[in-house]
Amino acid sequence: MSNRRTAIKVENISKCYRIGMKEEMHDSLIKSMVSFVKSPLENFRKYRSLYNFKDVHAENDNPDIVWAVRDVSFEVKEGEIVGIIGVNGAGKSTLLKMLSRITEPTGGRAEIHGRVSSLLEVGTGFHPELTGRENVYLNGTILGMRKKELDRKFDEIIDFSGIEKFIETPVKRYSSGMKVRLAFAVAAHLEPEILLIDEVLAVGDAQFQKKCLNKMEDVSQEGRTVLFVSHNMQAVTRLCPRTILLNGGGLQADGPSEEIVSIYMDSEKGTRAEQKWTDLSQAPGDDIVRLCSLRILTENGKVTDAIDICQPVGIEMEYEVLLPDYTFMAYYHVINEDGLRIFTTIDNDPAWRKRPRSPGRYTSRVWIPGNFLSEGILFVGPGIYTLNPNIKHFRINDAVAFQVIDNMDGSSARVDFVGNMGGVIRPLLKWETKCKREAGTNKS
Repeated sequence: MSNRRTAIKVENISKCYRIGMKEEMHDSLIKSMVSFVKSPLENFRKYRSLYNFKDVHAENDNPDIVWAVRDVSFEVKEGEIVGIIGVNGAGKSTLLKMLSRITEPTGGRAEIHGRVSSLLEVGTGFHPELTGRENVYLNGTILGMRKKELDRKFDEIIDFSGIEKFIETPVKRYSSGMKVRLAFAVAAHLEPEILLIDEVLAVGDAQFQKKCLNKMEDVSQEGRTVLFVSHNMQAVTRLCPRTILLNGGGLQADGPSEEIVSIYMDSEKGTRAEQKWTDLSQAPGDDIVRLCSLRILTENGKVTDAIDICQPVGIEMEYEVLLPDYTFMAYYHVINEDGLRIFTTIDNDPAWRKRPRSPGRYTSRVWIPGNFLSEGILFVGPGIYTLNPNIKHFRINDAVAFQVIDNMDGSSARVDFVGNMGGVIRPLLKWETKCKREAGTNKS
């Protein structure tokens, strides 16, 4: 990677807006000049406050100034595929718009080395009155491609988009999903050196999203650079070896995707690998039993929110029994990012099954074997109940979370396959293949 040239270099780039201030747009140069001559002082103050970086920087306490992006610096090498994550309003889309030169930065600078193709908003770059075919050629021409190149790519673009029937229809009659399909197909197939993709892919259906993710993998393997903004952490960790985390317009972290996604989960999503309740009176439960702690463990007992797909993962709860003679059943729900319950597991330890417990501190731990769960973020909801009498003492949704990571080194169930693998579990099953007779040999 060190021998690769720099594709994108961002130095202290910033963008601010003044609340309630609407920039008046004129449809001709003459009108703009007349407006400036008629109100020179007003215009001077307006543009000075918006675009003079040093002056705006000094207005830190001005409630009318909003920083969409502030002092962000990073460098991307040629051929890298980098994820950009953060909560809504973190500055992700604004950053990509500045790199695409759709909007000018208030301060700082960005160097772009290579032809850029971007997919930022539904319909961006399309002329609504032109047909799909005409827009494909228009976008290619803007990127500097010749007609022969576009002719060679055209069938591949249309086949990928899946909208062959409507290619001669004006784009203004397309649905948002059709626009996204064509826009991504154009952006990915016209061979840009740098591809900028925003969360706009969420508009497409699940099958098309998978096609897009696989295509971005292909693009990066061809040596082209990709910046990928997404809220889909599974897609980010699968596609991007490196991820940038934005928070409040600033760069919070930059590094390996597994580590950065873990930081994001803790700080922004409110999830964590461990929760503790030191004050029993405020802990989940009742006068009979209360939860003290819950944690996710590695095989060697370390608390973690990132687990290699091949390694076992432990879920452990600690609870205080306050009254005697109750028979408890502890359990865990494991739920994926789509809200689908993967499974429920109930304490089946024969030493305590149907056995009343004395007051005291107890720990219940369960192990999920390696090569069982699929990659992605999983949430754990613990609970305890009793039978005879039937009492639900507590149940917490999404109390802790962890991320299953497939490093794609060939040791997991995906073996050497690098594309998308569906399913909520991913068991590594035993296969057996035998050759009954090799070609060219006589059957005995």
